[in-house]
Amino acid sequence: PLSHVGVELKVLTDGVEIVASAETTAQTGVEMEALTAASVAALTVYDMAKAIDKQMTFAVELLEKVKE
Repeated sequence: PLSHVGVELKVLTDGVEIVASAETTAQTGVEMEALTAASVAALTVYDMAKAIDKQMTFAVELLEKVKE
Protein backbone atom coordinates (compact mmCIF):
# COMPACT_ATOMS: atom_id res chain seq x y z
CA PRO A 1 0.00 0.00 0.00
CA LEU A 2 1.40 3.36 -1.05
CA SER A 3 1.10 6.23 1.40
CA HIS A 4 2.62 8.85 -0.94
CA VAL A 5 3.53 9.22 -4.60
CA GLY A 6 4.94 12.40 -6.08
CA VAL A 7 6.28 13.46 -9.47
CA GLU A 8 7.92 16.83 -10.02
CA LEU A 9 9.15 18.20 -13.34
CA LYS A 10 11.52 21.15 -13.69
CA VAL A 11 12.17 22.69 -17.11
CA LEU A 12 15.87 23.47 -17.52
CA THR A 13 17.67 25.29 -20.34
CA ASP A 14 18.94 21.99 -21.73
CA GLY A 15 16.21 19.54 -20.71
CA VAL A 16 13.65 18.51 -18.15
CA GLU A 17 14.49 17.18 -14.69
CA ILE A 18 11.99 14.66 -13.35
CA VAL A 19 12.00 13.58 -9.70
CA ALA A 20 9.57 10.90 -8.57
CA SER A 21 9.12 9.63 -5.03
CA ALA A 22 7.04 6.93 -3.38
CA GLU A 23 6.49 5.95 0.22
CA THR A 24 4.89 3.01 1.98
CA THR A 25 4.46 1.72 5.49
CA ALA A 26 4.73 -1.88 4.28
CA GLN A 27 7.80 -4.07 4.72
CA THR A 28 8.71 -3.90 1.02
CA GLY A 29 10.52 -1.14 -0.77
CA VAL A 30 8.81 1.01 -3.36
CA GLU A 31 11.72 2.06 -5.53
CA MET A 32 10.20 0.28 -8.55
CA GLU A 33 7.04 2.38 -8.22
CA ALA A 34 9.10 5.60 -8.14
CA LEU A 35 11.23 4.45 -11.09
CA THR A 36 8.08 3.58 -13.03
CA ALA A 37 6.57 6.99 -12.31
CA ALA A 38 9.74 8.74 -13.49
CA SER A 39 9.91 6.57 -16.61
CA VAL A 40 6.30 7.26 -17.59
CA ALA A 41 6.81 10.99 -17.04
CA ALA A 42 9.97 10.89 -19.22
CA LEU A 43 8.15 8.98 -21.96
CA THR A 44 5.35 11.55 -21.87
CA VAL A 45 7.83 14.43 -22.23
CA TYR A 46 9.55 12.52 -25.04
CA ASP A 47 6.26 11.99 -26.87
CA MET A 48 5.36 15.69 -26.62
CA ALA A 49 8.80 16.97 -27.70
CA LYS A 50 10.00 14.39 -30.25
CA ALA A 51 9.00 16.60 -33.19
CA ILE A 52 11.23 19.38 -31.83
CA ASP A 53 14.33 17.29 -31.06
CA LYS A 54 14.82 14.02 -32.89
CA GLN A 55 18.11 13.35 -31.02
CA MET A 56 16.51 13.58 -27.58
CA THR A 57 17.43 10.90 -25.05
CA PHE A 58 16.61 10.25 -21.42
CA ALA A 59 18.06 8.25 -18.57
CA VAL A 60 16.41 6.97 -15.40
CA GLU A 61 18.37 6.31 -12.22
CA LEU A 62 17.65 5.60 -8.58
CA LEU A 63 19.06 8.49 -6.56
CA GLU A 64 18.20 7.38 -3.07
CA LYS A 65 16.48 4.58 -1.18
CA VAL A 66 15.75 5.15 2.48
CA LYS A 67 14.45 2.45 4.81
CA GLU A 68 13.13 3.71 8.11
